[in-house]
Amino acid sequence: MSVAKDFSNRSGVKRGRFTVVLAALAVGVGLAGAIFSGCSSSTTAASTATGMATASVKVSDPSTCQAPNGPYEHVYVTIADVRAHVSATAADSDPGWVDLTPQLSAAPQQVDLLGLASSQCFLASLGDPLELQPGNYQQIRVILADNLAVPASGKGTTNACTTTANCVVLDDGSVHTLQLSSESKTGIKIPVGQIANGGFNIAAGQTKELDIDFNTCVSIVQQGNGQYRLKPVLHAGEVSTISTSINGVVVDSATGKPLTGPVTVLLEQPDKTSANPNVDRVYMNTLTDATGAFVFCPLPTGTFDVVIVGTSSSGVVYSPTVVTGVTTGSTLSVVQMHALPVFSAGASTLQGVVSAQNSANPPAGTIADVQVSALETLSNGLTVTIPAVPSFNQPSTTLSVATVSNSACATGTDCIGYVLPVPAGPAFFGAFVAGGTPLTQSGVAASYTVDGIALVPSSGGLSDCSPGELQSTAVVPVAGAAVAVPTLAFTGCQ
Repeated sequence: MSVAKDFSNRSGVKRGRFTVVLAALAVGVGLAGAIFSGCSSSTTAASTATGMATASVKVSDPSTCQAPNGPYEHVYVTIADVRAHVSATAADSDPGWVDLTPQLSAAPQQVDLLGLASSQCFLASLGDPLELQPGNYQQIRVILADNLAVPASGKGTTNACTTTANCVVLDDGSVHTLQLSSESKTGIKIPVGQIANGGFNIAAGQTKELDIDFNTCVSIVQQGNGQYRLKPVLHAGEVSTISTSINGVVVDSATGKPLTGPVTVLLEQPDKTSANPNVDRVYMNTLTDATGAFVFCPLPTGTFDVVIVGTSSSGVVYSPTVVTGVTTGSTLSVVQMHALPVFSAGASTLQGVVSAQNSANPPAGTIADVQVSALETLSNGLTVTIPAVPSFNQPSTTLSVATVSNSACATGTDCIGYVLPVPAGPAFFGAFVAGGTPLTQSGVAASYTVDGIALVPSSGGLSDCSPGELQSTAVVPVAGAAVAVPTLAFTGCQ
């Protein structure tokens, strides 16, 4: 039984993401080679004449959990293929799967998800351009090499993992295998519900790009046996060829200067596939740099809410700030954060337990992965996910509920505890205005509901337990103190 670790990195504005970009050139689907020159597009006479598209695949920027402030020096994955299908219900064996990177089957490519971006938002290019048919692609699969099939090299370099295909390198230099499940067989699955606008639709003559977002840090679960397991967290969506980012600068409202401690910035959208479709869920997350700046790139076309939480170097916690209705391509200009010592001198720690019912003879291993988060409803009626107060050693919100002997668990259950440090002060919010968003303090006192979503371990996001989502009653935070949260007790888990 363990709690996965998620640490922050103050070295830059990049978030932990692995990205595959697909672009249709002329008449079809593809991965734009023009991405490296600022997301420009082009067509070729050959692709126009044949009714096909030219495609290439790219991998994006570094993560926020990198040493020296985070636990990882490197996270290496070896990519063996990327596939797509026009059917949302196509089975693994369906012959309609389109191979986007056929050259990788003979020479899988190893990528460091914490590497430095070579150009724009991307780490590397996966293979050569490929021609594809147009269509509405509603499933994407990213297939990793099996750990037993150790690559001799990765795109011209030696295997950094040495004895395995996928691994994490900790800040002490030690190398640990990144354990896989179906990721090396049927692939990391991105179903239609996790693709913006219900699919990546390419019509004849269009030029488009598709971003597959792999959130590196929250996709790694550190287990109690000292092993590291991949729990993929992915989204996908069409990326504009002109404006692909949301950026801004975060400052202290009193001084006008950047906050002296870490600042977490989240992009959120309502999760229409959830049991609570009006709740904002996290789409991406990042940290500000030393100047207070942040950027999310590349992004699919859409509208997002921006949620920010930060601290000072002396431990003062700022109230959450929420900017709503931010469209892709927008600049938030300067966003002011408010430190309220009466409320926010210290974080309030929400403490609770997640349990899962077991049987008389429970199976070995993990019963469920449970994603826990703190939800707050503002006085305008919007419910947002509030990130944990950033620190350099905070627990992840992914809990691995495992079948182990624990006398603290209720009879017939396995369980794990969690802590969520959150701001105690009321949030500030406002609807996005170009050039500067006016913020208003929420008219209701801060209160939080802890939300838990159960997933089948290593499934890539398959719902587990019945029901698969539970919420606590609302609790009121107390600055500098721990607040008990009622147990989230899951039953009917696989």
